[in-house]
Amino acid sequence: MGQTNINISIDEDLKEKAEYLFSEFGMNMSTAFTIFVKTVIRQGKIPFEISIVDDFYNPYNQEFLRKTIANKDHNEPVIKSIEELESMTNE
Repeated sequence: MGQTNINISIDEDLKEKAEYLFSEFGMNMSTAFTIFVKTVIRQGKIPFEISIVDDFYNPYNQEFLRKTIANKDHNEPVIKSIEELESMTNE
């Protein structure tokens, strides 16, 4: 089967980060994209969730905001451990 070229426009910083990560996996951008396309074809769908829902409105964030506002109204400081802060950045 022959090969073909695809031109994709992507933010330069995003491309550099992706190339670095893919190289850590032992592959290049072309191989990573090929894996993605093969997975899409095999599964008949994008292999991860795509959503237009703004994370601001997710239930976890809304509950966090309610608690923060409640604490503020009672002049209680919001205290988080470094682990809690790190986990919040990964959500």
